[in-house]
Amino acid sequence: MKLNGTSSNTPSNSTSSNGQPVHGSHKNGYSLDGAYADELVDEIGDAHGASSIDTPMRPDAFALDDELKIDLIEEHFREIMSILGLDLTDDSLKGSPRRVAKMYINEVFSGLNPANKPKATLFDNKFRYNEMLVEKDITVQTYCEHHFVPIMGKAHVAYISSGKVIGLSKLNRIVEYFSKRPQVQERLTIQIAEELKRVLETEDVAVIIDAKHLCVSTRGIHDVNSSTITASYSGKFSEDATKQELLRYVTQPSVSI
Repeated sequence: MKLNGTSSNTPSNSTSSNGQPVHGSHKNGYSLDGAYADELVDEIGDAHGASSIDTPMRPDAFALDDELKIDLIEEHFREIMSILGLDLTDDSLKGSPRRVAKMYINEVFSGLNPANKPKATLFDNKFRYNEMLVEKDITVQTYCEHHFVPIMGKAHVAYISSGKVIGLSKLNRIVEYFSKRPQVQERLTIQIAEELKRVLETEDVAVIIDAKHLCVSTRGIHDVNSSTITASYSGKFSEDATKQELLRYVTQPSVSI
């Protein structure tokens, strides 16, 4: 499914933002030529738009097992470090390619593998609790898919039971699972919301994410103060009164222990 009618690939013989023609074909589908190549790549990265609700994955994404992927990433990251001029015989650096490879597969991008998707068990709503349940200030740590630097912030999720409830920790785990992949914040918000609706069998779901992007604070504009807020409201949360009630809960001070 496409978002905003955009596609992940730009056709050949396109035009840049200043109306100049862009000729030629790049292996990833972008039409690039000379000085316009970097301009187009940067423009797409700074736009922070997502091409699809689903994370873009090749059909053969899991043809290689994790150990082989680690070996290959280690090899390629060693080459990147070498190109940068780093001395890979240094005791501090020589293990870095392996460390990065294991981190990518086992930790920060583990959410790419559907085998790691949390199994959500539902329980009967025996208390007949019919008001919204809000889990706020869930830690979000993901990586910008345009620059592969961290996005860090908080997620607030809420739902109204349709007769079933879910363990609170599973809400955190669903947020974590979709965060553990290269992301844009808009897609992350929608993916969490869609999964909650599917698991909870209700449209009455809301997700709000407030996060800082290191691709904004450590490069480009170098703005260390701004944060980005995205939201998804469905079912009863689309109604203004319910939405305002949720926002009151989210903005009030959290409990300190």
